[in-house]
Amino acid sequence: MTRRRKIALLVIAAAILAGVVALRWLLDPGYLVPTALNLAGKSLGLEITASGIGEYRLRGTPQLVARNVIAREPGAKTAVLTAERVFISVPWSTLRARGRDLIANRLELDAPVLDMAAFQAWQSKRPPSTTPIPTLASGIGIVRGQVIGEGWKIDNLDAELKSLAPAKPLRAHLRGRYDGNGLTAPIDVHATLTKPASGAGVGIAGQIALESAQWRLPSRITLSAKLNMESGLGLQGAVLAAKSRYVSGNTSLPFAVAIAGPLQFGDSGLSLRPAGLALRGQETMPTLDAGGAFSLYDDMRIDLDGSLADWPAAWPALPAPLGHSTSPLPFVLAYGGPGDLSGIAALKLQRDDTVFDVRFHLFEVMEWIDASTQGSPLPPIAGTLKTPKLEISGATLEGVEVRLEDPSMPTTAPAQ
Repeated sequence: MTRRRKIALLVIAAAILAGVVALRWLLDPGYLVPTALNLAGKSLGLEITASGIGEYRLRGTPQLVARNVIAREPGAKTAVLTAERVFISVPWSTLRARGRDLIANRLELDAPVLDMAAFQAWQSKRPPSTTPIPTLASGIGIVRGQVIGEGWKIDNLDAELKSLAPAKPLRAHLRGRYDGNGLTAPIDVHATLTKPASGAGVGIAGQIALESAQWRLPSRITLSAKLNMESGLGLQGAVLAAKSRYVSGNTSLPFAVAIAGPLQFGDSGLSLRPAGLALRGQETMPTLDAGGAFSLYDDMRIDLDGSLADWPAAWPALPAPLGHSTSPLPFVLAYGGPGDLSGIAALKLQRDDTVFDVRFHLFEVMEWIDASTQGSPLPPIAGTLKTPKLEISGATLEGVEVRLEDPSMPTTAPAQ
């Protein structure tokens, strides 16, 4: 072998060895995972780091695993998202396209925590983008997730998204537990979007059970709306229908309710304004229609203006001639207090020329109604009853004004 050929062989061998070393270094999880996260972070305007041991697999479908992932705005103290584990698998065609094709097989997140305040702050700074929605043929899986807002959170969030593609319907199964404002609520629903974009139709069906220390409200719900992401997260034209049951102690009262209006979500709570409400009760639950507003932030706020269809037969009978009238019963209801409804409500109810203007604790009144004749003949309320005529035990009284007092009630009521 000539000297020139030997030199050529040595050069080739050195080049192969250098290539193998370079390839091994490039495919080292300690280099590959941070590099991939850094590229993703730059495209999103986030710093994304992973302190855990990364993994990759190139056989079959390429896969990448990052652990202890933190995504935050540069310089921000609070992370937008953290996760114990992030898994993604992509086809070889995506790798060959070097990111030009936003196509992957599956994305999985273990124990992710989304901070709503940090997320909304980051989202508000993002410029308008024409980047298409990525395609995930096998969808997204989330286990043990958490969403944190101001004074509320969703724990134990499990979500399974069958697939994701631009302009294609999106179907998901969501389970979790809301906790905040004095309420908890196990959630198990199926959700559908006509497409993953603002303006898409939304459909939700499943079970939600509002719970407080005093009562439970298990419900089977359906909701339809149009997704609005122009300013935060909202549902336009939302219509919620529920078959529910109020449960407290030995009391169990079924009813059906429908609520309509624009629903707006934020870091600190939600609001429904203006709202329409239709309640169809049984037994001691009334039947009524009303309009107004609802919000749940640090406290709950309810304002309703409507009409009772009739005085429920299970309620204490009204004295004549008030009880003989078939006139409607317009009312105004205001509540401002804890989310478990343990605060004081104000009610103004009228029939003909009779006006009932009172303040009360809802659950004390419901217990009084449920006790029937076994308890006090006077309800636990404070306020006034004014009527031009009242018949009691065969006697007719005219120009009647009755004042009811309860030491537990303040002199002022929620603004109506």
